[in-house]
Amino acid sequence: MSRKLKPDEAHLWGHVTATVRPLPGRLAPTLKPPAMEAAPAHLPLPVKAAAQKAKPARPPETIEPGRHKRIVRGHEPLEARIDLHGMTHDRARAALEAWLLRMWDEGCREALVITGKGTQGDGVLRRFTPEWLAAPPLRAIVAGVSQAHRRHGGEGALYVALKRKSRT
Repeated sequence: MSRKLKPDEAHLWGHVTATVRPLPGRLAPTLKPPAMEAAPAHLPLPVKAAAQKAKPARPPETIEPGRHKRIVRGHEPLEARIDLHGMTHDRARAALEAWLLRMWDEGCREALVITGKGTQGDGVLRRFTPEWLAAPPLRAIVAGVSQAHRRHGGEGALYVALKRKSRT
């Protein structure tokens, strides 16, 4: 009889299954980890499974105009930044989710996510990052998203406002 996965084990399993690819000419295995249903709801699903099962997420809210202005002018400093340049789709999503959850847990309120513009201004990361921010588990912690000012990266970067952490 197998035991149920602990939350940290389920989280790790989610990252492993999101990055595993079958060898050329072989079928993907259909094995499932034992007791995967024990994973908390806030843990990310593998990217392909999430895309097949989930409905399209509605776009994230925009940052309030006053808060956006304070961030641009430097009155509310950007407390953290992550650069996703050079990462693959799956790796960038996993890195963004883990990083934002950690920043929110540490009490960060404003962050800068640098996606880059792509080679012809239509980069994959630039296109998908707002969708990732609007999907679980980030939907619960993201208060708003706006395009960054030119000095912070312009079209190749996003300001992400995080919600306050509850005091409970």
